[in-house]
Amino acid sequence: MNALELAMKMETDSIKFYTEASEKTKYPAGKKMFQTITEDEKRHLEMIAQIIKGLNIAIKDVSPMKRVKTIFETMKDEMMKKVAATSDELEAFKIAMQMEREGEAFYKKSLGAAKTEKEKALFERLMEEERQHYRIFSNTYQFLSDTGNWFMWSEHSIVEG
Repeated sequence: MNALELAMKMETDSIKFYTEASEKTKYPAGKKMFQTITEDEKRHLEMIAQIIKGLNIAIKDVSPMKRVKTIFETMKDEMMKKVAATSDELEAFKIAMQMEREGEAFYKKSLGAAKTEKEKALFERLMEEERQHYRIFSNTYQFLSDTGNWFMWSEHSIVEG
Protein backbone atom coordinates (compact mmCIF):
# COMPACT_ATOMS: atom_id res chain seq x y z
CA MET A 1 0.00 0.00 0.00
CA ASN A 2 1.53 3.34 -1.02
CA ALA A 3 1.39 6.56 1.00
CA LEU A 4 -1.68 7.92 -0.81
CA GLU A 5 -3.63 4.69 -0.37
CA LEU A 6 -2.65 4.56 3.29
CA ALA A 7 -3.66 8.21 3.68
CA MET A 8 -7.10 7.35 2.24
CA LYS A 9 -7.50 4.55 4.78
CA MET A 10 -6.45 6.84 7.65
CA GLU A 11 -8.90 9.54 6.59
CA THR A 12 -11.70 6.99 6.16
CA ASP A 13 -11.02 5.60 9.64
CA SER A 14 -11.00 9.14 11.06
CA ILE A 15 -14.33 9.95 9.43
CA LYS A 16 -15.87 6.82 10.96
CA PHE A 17 -14.47 7.54 14.43
CA TYR A 18 -15.41 11.24 14.47
CA THR A 19 -18.90 10.51 13.13
CA GLU A 20 -19.49 7.96 15.89
CA ALA A 21 -18.01 10.32 18.51
CA SER A 22 -20.32 13.14 17.40
CA GLU A 23 -23.32 10.82 17.72
CA LYS A 24 -22.33 9.76 21.24
CA THR A 25 -21.18 13.12 22.61
CA LYS A 26 -23.83 14.91 24.65
CA TYR A 27 -21.94 18.19 25.05
CA PRO A 28 -23.24 20.43 22.19
CA ALA A 29 -19.96 22.18 21.37
CA GLY A 30 -18.08 18.86 21.47
CA LYS A 31 -20.68 17.30 19.17
CA LYS A 32 -20.39 20.21 16.73
CA MET A 33 -16.59 20.04 16.89
CA PHE A 34 -16.53 16.36 15.96
CA GLN A 35 -18.96 17.10 13.10
CA THR A 36 -16.76 19.95 11.83
CA ILE A 37 -13.59 17.87 11.95
CA THR A 38 -15.45 15.06 10.16
CA GLU A 39 -16.12 17.48 7.30
CA ASP A 40 -12.41 18.38 7.21
CA GLU A 41 -11.50 14.70 7.01
CA LYS A 42 -14.01 14.17 4.17
CA ARG A 43 -12.36 17.07 2.31
CA HIS A 44 -8.94 15.47 2.92
CA LEU A 45 -10.22 12.19 1.51
CA GLU A 46 -11.51 13.93 -1.62
CA MET A 47 -8.19 15.76 -2.12
CA ILE A 48 -6.25 12.51 -1.84
CA ALA A 49 -8.62 10.75 -4.25
CA GLN A 50 -8.14 13.52 -6.80
CA ILE A 51 -4.35 13.32 -6.53
CA ILE A 52 -4.53 9.53 -7.04
CA LYS A 53 -6.69 10.05 -10.13
CA GLY A 54 -4.07 12.48 -11.44
CA LEU A 55 -6.41 15.43 -11.40
CA ASN A 56 -5.07 18.90 -11.06
CA ILE A 57 -6.46 20.18 -7.77
CA ALA A 58 -5.90 23.34 -5.85
CA ILE A 59 -4.93 22.73 -2.24
CA LYS A 60 -7.36 25.09 -0.54
CA ASP A 61 -6.21 27.06 2.45
CA VAL A 62 -8.90 26.04 4.91
CA SER A 63 -8.30 26.86 8.54
CA PRO A 64 -9.78 24.34 10.97
CA MET A 65 -8.93 26.70 13.84
CA LYS A 66 -11.05 29.50 12.35
CA ARG A 67 -13.96 27.14 11.69
CA VAL A 68 -13.95 25.81 15.25
CA LYS A 69 -13.51 29.30 16.70
CA THR A 70 -16.81 30.16 15.02
CA ILE A 71 -18.44 27.22 16.81
CA PHE A 72 -17.15 28.45 20.16
CA GLU A 73 -18.25 32.02 19.48
CA THR A 74 -21.79 31.01 18.52
CA MET A 75 -22.13 28.65 21.49
CA LYS A 76 -20.31 30.72 24.13
CA ASP A 77 -23.26 31.04 26.53
CA GLU A 78 -24.00 27.33 26.29
CA MET A 79 -20.34 26.50 26.80
CA MET A 80 -19.95 28.49 29.98
CA LYS A 81 -22.65 26.51 31.75
CA LYS A 82 -21.29 23.89 34.11
CA VAL A 83 -19.78 21.20 31.95
CA ALA A 84 -19.89 17.61 33.10
CA ALA A 85 -18.20 15.55 30.43
CA THR A 86 -18.45 11.82 30.78
CA SER A 87 -15.31 9.73 30.93
CA ASP A 88 -16.27 8.29 27.53
CA GLU A 89 -16.39 11.78 26.02
CA LEU A 90 -13.02 12.67 27.51
CA GLU A 91 -11.62 9.38 26.22
CA ALA A 92 -12.95 10.17 22.73
CA PHE A 93 -11.03 13.47 22.78
CA LYS A 94 -7.87 11.69 23.98
CA ILE A 95 -8.19 9.18 21.15
CA ALA A 96 -8.81 12.01 18.69
CA MET A 97 -5.66 13.80 19.90
CA GLN A 98 -3.62 10.61 19.38
CA MET A 99 -5.11 10.06 15.92
CA GLU A 100 -4.23 13.59 14.87
CA ARG A 101 -0.66 13.27 16.21
CA GLU A 102 -0.24 10.03 14.29
CA GLY A 103 -1.74 11.61 11.18
CA GLU A 104 0.65 14.55 11.37
CA ALA A 105 3.63 12.19 11.79
CA PHE A 106 2.46 10.07 8.86
CA TYR A 107 2.07 13.08 6.55
CA LYS A 108 5.47 14.41 7.62
CA LYS A 109 7.06 11.06 6.72
CA SER A 110 5.08 10.91 3.46
CA LEU A 111 6.20 14.42 2.56
CA GLY A 112 9.80 13.21 2.58
CA ALA A 113 8.92 10.38 0.20
CA ALA A 114 6.56 12.36 -2.07
CA LYS A 115 7.26 11.89 -5.77
CA THR A 116 5.52 14.92 -7.24
CA GLU A 117 5.02 18.56 -6.33
CA LYS A 118 1.27 17.89 -6.08
CA GLU A 119 1.88 15.17 -3.49
CA LYS A 120 4.27 17.42 -1.58
CA ALA A 121 1.74 20.26 -1.49
CA LEU A 122 -0.99 17.84 -0.40
CA PHE A 123 1.07 16.31 2.40
CA GLU A 124 2.19 19.74 3.65
CA ARG A 125 -1.41 20.93 3.79
CA LEU A 126 -2.65 17.77 5.49
CA MET A 127 0.20 17.86 8.00
CA GLU A 128 -0.72 21.43 8.99
CA GLU A 129 -4.43 20.62 9.28
CA GLU A 130 -3.74 17.56 11.44
CA ARG A 131 -1.61 19.80 13.69
CA GLN A 132 -4.52 22.25 13.99
CA HIS A 133 -6.97 19.43 14.67
CA TYR A 134 -4.72 18.23 17.50
CA ARG A 135 -4.71 21.71 19.04
CA ILE A 136 -8.50 21.91 18.76
CA PHE A 137 -9.01 18.54 20.43
CA SER A 138 -6.40 19.26 23.09
CA ASN A 139 -7.98 22.59 23.94
CA THR A 140 -11.43 21.01 24.11
CA TYR A 141 -10.14 18.19 26.31
CA GLN A 142 -8.62 20.75 28.68
CA PHE A 143 -11.87 22.73 28.68
CA LEU A 144 -14.02 19.69 29.44
CA SER A 145 -11.72 18.27 32.11
CA ASP A 146 -11.01 21.57 33.94
CA THR A 147 -13.24 24.39 32.71
CA GLY A 148 -12.20 26.89 35.38
CA ASN A 149 -8.49 26.68 34.71
CA TRP A 150 -9.05 26.46 30.95
CA PHE A 151 -10.95 29.75 30.99
CA MET A 152 -8.29 31.42 33.14
CA TRP A 153 -5.46 30.30 30.86
CA SER A 154 -7.31 30.93 27.61
CA GLU A 155 -8.07 34.47 28.71
CA HIS A 156 -4.57 34.92 30.18
CA SER A 157 -6.11 36.10 33.40
CA ILE A 158 -4.10 36.95 36.46
CA VAL A 159 -5.62 35.86 39.72
CA GLU A 160 -5.14 38.43 42.44
CA GLY A 161 -5.71 37.52 46.04
